[in-house]
Amino acid sequence: MSAIAAEADVSKALLHYHFTDRAQLLAGVVTTLGKRLVTRERGALEQGEAASAVDRLWHLVEAELQRGELHALLELRTVRDVSVRQAMEQTSGVRRAAAAITVGHLFARLGLIPRVPAELIGDTTIAFVDGLALDDDLGCNTRVSFDVFWLAILSLGD
Repeated sequence: MSAIAAEADVSKALLHYHFTDRAQLLAGVVTTLGKRLVTRERGALEQGEAASAVDRLWHLVEAELQRGELHALLELRTVRDVSVRQAMEQTSGVRRAAAAITVGHLFARLGLIPRVPAELIGDTTIAFVDGLALDDDLGCNTRVSFDVFWLAILSLGD
């Protein structure tokens, strides 16, 4: 907690006022990062033409990869504390629900009806994006991988 307080340039007392211990602080970080990811995802498809929806998703993913918050969230999965694990489970549920909504919205904007439940496609997209976030060797092939992935996903629609 001392190192965190020093890095944040706040007093250790202030940190302890809001968080009783490191685990509670990390659980709060998990919850905050999860909410921020979902909020940005919701905004990605709200504007623009249907034809550019996949491009807007790419720009969202690209920004998330550069921001590093998703990578940080995924790294917090290794913390074994009960409160952190509970926060991860809750955040995972929120992300899964948001991804299902995003997939349903994307298919609808493109005039497609998914032949597979949107929840399953949403889970698949989360796994794909999480894999990108954990890949230390991101390069020019990331966009190609993203496009191929979404071509395959969109082929699940009628």
